[in-house]
Amino acid sequence: MHPSVTTLAYLDCFSGISGDMLLGALLHAGLKEKALLEKLAGIRGIDFKLSIENQLRSGISCKQVTIHSPSAQQFRHLKNILDLLENSNLSEMLVQKASAIFTRLAEAEAKVHNVAVDQIHFHEVGAVDTIVDIVGSLIGLEELGIEKIVCSPLPMGQGSVRCAHGNLPLPAPAVCELLLDTPVYGVDQEKELITPTGAVLATGLASSFGKIPAMTVKAIGYGAGNHTLNGDQPNLLRLIVGEAILVQESDVVEVIETNLDDWNSEGFPYLCDRLFARGALDISLSPLIMKKGRPGQLLRVICEPVRGLELKQIILSETTAIGVRFRKEERMTLPREKIMVSTPWGEIVAKKVHTPEGTVIYPEYEACREVAEKNQIPLARVYRSICGTEER
Repeated sequence: MHPSVTTLAYLDCFSGISGDMLLGALLHAGLKEKALLEKLAGIRGIDFKLSIENQLRSGISCKQVTIHSPSAQQFRHLKNILDLLENSNLSEMLVQKASAIFTRLAEAEAKVHNVAVDQIHFHEVGAVDTIVDIVGSLIGLEELGIEKIVCSPLPMGQGSVRCAHGNLPLPAPAVCELLLDTPVYGVDQEKELITPTGAVLATGLASSFGKIPAMTVKAIGYGAGNHTLNGDQPNLLRLIVGEAILVQESDVVEVIETNLDDWNSEGFPYLCDRLFARGALDISLSPLIMKKGRPGQLLRVICEPVRGLELKQIILSETTAIGVRFRKEERMTLPREKIMVSTPWGEIVAKKVHTPEGTVIYPEYEACREVAEKNQIPLARVYRSICGTEER
């Protein structure tokens, strides 16, 4: 596994996020207007004009995007939008990402209003400006080569917002639905800081939520919103783009634990097989003394956060646990890759790890065991041979 320079971005949503704010931040960070318009022109069947203005908010240079479309906009169901994307000239990858985001937005609206997804034709889903915001943001990320996004916790305003259904409380119900399992905090602003489009983009694009990740900053962009906020706070979204040396693993993991005192641990190998098959990164079982002096075991599973729910369900199905604990943790891993090394018994797979002091080759147990059994030689001899040979 080679270390690679990855272009990542941090969404600093100190005043919220909307689709036009993200698009403005991307343009301010270096997205070329010509490239954006050329690709948006590939969506046939939508009528709009894009206005991009340089502004100054609280002394901070930024860009504000306004999408002008016919006043009487056509209602579109989810299928209409998916067909628009499918029949466009956009790349297959971009169509897939946009379709997934629109589908999730429609599902959230459908759940809130207790209707079928195919009946959703709200302004939030079908309007031209939402299509341009979502597809334009994806184009911007692609043009800037941004491969990974981390987002700050999201500020939640209060008050109400008027829409087709009347006055709805803030945050809007669809926003709350979209932000399930997402870090949020309340602020003293009676404004819609997080729009449904902003919520679905943040949660659909970010791999994690938290602090600014370690990076070498290469560009910063500010996208302006339309609100005047209390306390002279600028209604801006900040996008920080940079480079980081990463391995192809999550740097934020979920740790799942449970204490077991009445489980037959003969099932542990089978449990491990199921958990590893569904994405577990590491599994351990440790002895402990529980209440009343009873011996027990601590089961610990480490995984990427996106795999957490499924792995918890497996644990609750395959063990006698009636509950689990879980938390997010940061981790640092050394870059590593699989290599082939030449030995007297042929080439054997091993692991090369890049440490701060240089590279180290580690034998892979299963591969070494197979060679030792086949050739009737000590396992330690195979290990010594691998550590003293050159990689292929």
